[in-house]
Amino acid sequence: MRSAEPVRVGLPAWDIAVPSRPGRLAGATMAGFSDRADTLVEVEVVPHPALMVIFDLGDQPLVVDDGSGQQQRGCVTAGLAPPHGARGRGQAGSFACLQVRLSPVIAHAVLGAAPELSGAVTALDDLWGRDAARIQERLRAARSWDDRFAIAEVALARRHDAGRAVDAEVAYCWRRMVTGRGQVRVERLAAEVGWSRKRLWARFRSQIGLTPKRAAQLIRFDHAAHRLAAGHSAAAVAADSGYADQSHLHRDVMTFTGATPATVASAPFLAVDDVAWPARP
Repeated sequence: MRSAEPVRVGLPAWDIAVPSRPGRLAGATMAGFSDRADTLVEVEVVPHPALMVIFDLGDQPLVVDDGSGQQQRGCVTAGLAPPHGARGRGQAGSFACLQVRLSPVIAHAVLGAAPELSGAVTALDDLWGRDAARIQERLRAARSWDDRFAIAEVALARRHDAGRAVDAEVAYCWRRMVTGRGQVRVERLAAEVGWSRKRLWARFRSQIGLTPKRAAQLIRFDHAAHRLAAGHSAAAVAADSGYADQSHLHRDVMTFTGATPATVASAPFLAVDDVAWPARP
């Protein structure tokens, strides 16, 4: 059963809390993190088939390097495919945050500016204005993780309801990609929704932030990365995930992360993923 009581996970040394009940906003999942390390905390920001919102709750500001030499402090968002080298840093023993993963289908309404966010690390107040600081203050004042999750859920739902939804056809294609683990041809999706390939490409890109082909590649990579982390061989993962061969898998992993499959398989962010996100988007 899911619990808002923190669960301890080693390397990195995290206390992780997850909501005690399913969220009401489909496509949004949350987890709370605090560290118990005695050294500087560094967390990679990696490509993932969900946009990320981080509410900084630590005693010292969270600093996020966006991979291109720029830094953001405090509450931030990260797009589907951030640059190589993007990472967050927090002071030892003072790092805490509430992290939200948003399906791009709802992120379009909750955050807006999908094309601009697809590969960016952005300060949340650039998108939400003063509302970002107000929500952060309420989260800091909350007495429990369940209270924090409830506050965040209300804020996300309010912005979602006020935002503009993606086309039903775009949402359908995204869901088909996710259930098919990225192994779906764009031409087939276009035929299923009754659109031309060109129209699907344009509408999907404008609302999700990636082309359909790139989105499918990202979803396939995410599945492969978790299979690698689970201890499966590169050959087995390549075959299971729809890659032509191991070289194809290697190229895809390098494209998204700048690292080899072996390095990704041992990455700390994957070690805690199944605890924080037992049902990935």
